[in-house]
Amino acid sequence: MDKQQIFLWSFLVLYVIIMFAVGIIEGRKSKSIADFTVGGRNAGAWLSALSYGTAYFSAVMFVGYAGGTGLKFGLWGILAGIGNAIFGSWLAWKVLARRTRDVSGRLKLKTMPEFFEKRYQSRSLKTFAAVVIFIFMVPYSASVYKGLASIAKILLHVDDTICMIVIAVVALALLVFGGYLVQARADFIQGIVMMFGVALMIVFVVRCKAVGGLQGVLDYTKDPQHGFWKMGGKDWVTLMATVLMTSFGTWGLPQMIQKYFGIKDDAQAKRGIKISTFFAFLVAGGGYFIGSLCHKFFTADTMPPQDDIVPEMLKASNLPLILLGVVLVLLISASVSTLCSVTLTACSAVSIDLIRDRVKGMTDKKTATLTKILCALFVVCSYFVANTDTPILDMMSYSWGIISGSFLAPYVLALYYKKLNRVGAWCGVLTGFFIALVPATAKVITMFNVTNETVTTLAGKGPLFACIAMAASLAVCFVVSELTQKVKALDNDFFYTGVVEKE
Repeated sequence: MDKQQIFLWSFLVLYVIIMFAVGIIEGRKSKSIADFTVGGRNAGAWLSALSYGTAYFSAVMFVGYAGGTGLKFGLWGILAGIGNAIFGSWLAWKVLARRTRDVSGRLKLKTMPEFFEKRYQSRSLKTFAAVVIFIFMVPYSASVYKGLASIAKILLHVDDTICMIVIAVVALALLVFGGYLVQARADFIQGIVMMFGVALMIVFVVRCKAVGGLQGVLDYTKDPQHGFWKMGGKDWVTLMATVLMTSFGTWGLPQMIQKYFGIKDDAQAKRGIKISTFFAFLVAGGGYFIGSLCHKFFTADTMPPQDDIVPEMLKASNLPLILLGVVLVLLISASVSTLCSVTLTACSAVSIDLIRDRVKGMTDKKTATLTKILCALFVVCSYFVANTDTPILDMMSYSWGIISGSFLAPYVLALYYKKLNRVGAWCGVLTGFFIALVPATAKVITMFNVTNETVTTLAGKGPLFACIAMAASLAVCFVVSELTQKVKALDNDFFYTGVVEKE
């Protein structure tokens, strides 16, 4: 083991020790199932915004999406980072945060399926949502593992399995020690690391020999083949699908929505808008910018596989040893944060919305214990999926497409449109679900050595089908609710004005 590896491993060990310390100290404050799932609804603006941002951007973005968009679109790939900041952070918080915080606080909601049950007075919709969330969160969780595996292989020169075990252990420790309370405190620390790490990474990558400083970037923008090159219609459709899916897709993801559940009050929600937007511009904008420079480092003949592009760029940049350590911790921090959020969301949906709902006398303590057991099972399932031959971008698009395609419309419209009824919600959910399921199904078929061109093409269209699913679901929810208003009108007054006193 050379000096560089020893140094990087030391950084990694220090990070693990700090996370365990946070878990032990903060875990003592977790007393109830509300503390475990939504942090006692006492999170301030910085805690909420950074927890949202670290759940949003993981190694999936830095490794899979940044490298993939840079390879396919050059500097135009930066539009994905800008879209994430404007639509996925600023507009999402502006439209959703305060109303979601209000209704979840009044009705003491802990999960997204509970939200649907209260709004549409439908236990079956709650059950369907819990099952879909648990099953289709697995590919997203697996993509997080896959992103870290690429980093481990190239920067640490270690077996993928070792790195996967490290992040799994840290994530499970944070969840077992205290769930949301511990996770949010850890996310705050990890968010700070991510902001400083990305800022420094941009500076040193731009200054490296391959890029040539600011002048090199300016020259790159004029490169007709690799900078802001002229793209065809199909390329623009693919890029815009990626931008819209990764931006508006967060509007229907339960692990993002439940960040609003824990906000302390309306004032903190307002402040969180600015913090979340700044974080996204820096982290997502910076990440996609770095990925867009990949053609400065590699030619068509030397370009690494898509998931290895950014790690190989960092290796080729000859970053200072201490910065390389910060970058390593940055990527692991981002991934652990996302893994915690995804795992807790998926497992609490099962323990609270499926099992507790059907088992009489199940206490908060038993529910929390069951959730922790499910977290361990979820992490193991994610590991096995991560070992399939599926690109990071595809796995994430399948997960985001199916979940957001199903639930974005009935969630967002419920906050503003009182006439939305149960029939409209169900029709919208099923429409989005089956549209977004197409590329995922095609991918499963290809795993059985089916090489049909149509099937292979569909398997790579995850972002496009995700966008179609979200748009179609919104339209169907609205139209069907209007057409069936007289038949299936709901008394929703309690959802919009009622108060539940006991947590």
